[in-house]
Amino acid sequence: MPESGAQILALDDLDMRLDARDWAFATENRAEIDRHWVRFVAEKPASFNGQVFLQHSWAVEGGVYRGRYLQTDYASFIAWRDFGHPGPAMRNGFAMAALRSRDGAFLLGKMGEGTANPGRVYFAAGTPDLEDLLPDGRIDLAGSVLREMAEETGLLASEVEVGKGWTAVLDGARAAFMRPVRIDLDADEARALMLARMPHLPHPELSDIVIARSVADIDAVAMPPFQQAFLRHAFGQGG
Repeated sequence: MPESGAQILALDDLDMRLDARDWAFATENRAEIDRHWVRFVAEKPASFNGQVFLQHSWAVEGGVYRGRYLQTDYASFIAWRDFGHPGPAMRNGFAMAALRSRDGAFLLGKMGEGTANPGRVYFAAGTPDLEDLLPDGRIDLAGSVLREMAEETGLLASEVEVGKGWTAVLDGARAAFMRPVRIDLDADEARALMLARMPHLPHPELSDIVIARSVADIDAVAMPPFQQAFLRHAFGQGG
């Protein structure tokens, strides 16, 4: 069974939208958030306090996950995460490229030391931000899948095949929406290609590419529980 007690859902589609509303945690704890951010940046100087989106409400109806987001700054998100997700229930609802090779292995990224999650191993992903916002207020997680994959691994949309549907892994304050993505290379070839491109990316985030061929390759230390749950489910042992 998944170590985290995560809920795993097969979804046909996502309906994600931005609401114009404030976040009480961010306004009521501003001074403490700002102090925490100063300490955070001292340890990770490359960090940028941009705007991100977090889910404040959600529902699943007829195979469609409907999420409503609010906008906040990255400093508030990091403080909320590091303070243990206080206040009314919220979710960091993000998309991930569940990248799989021609020979059936999954390919995951290992986060570099300068990132918010150094040493952690999971699929290419990022908390939704302004680049994912469409003019009509929808948050484009399908687009986020390919954008984050390109930014982290150097793979282009033209080099992969994106499947239909989503697998959602709901684990406490995290909601990971996995999109099936395949590359027509064996795992070792795909890893070598990404490793060759990663040092030349504008803002390198990954230190390595990790291959998972079976449940034996699940790293209970480096992989967050939601990632472990997905892999066990995908390999037919849990979920």
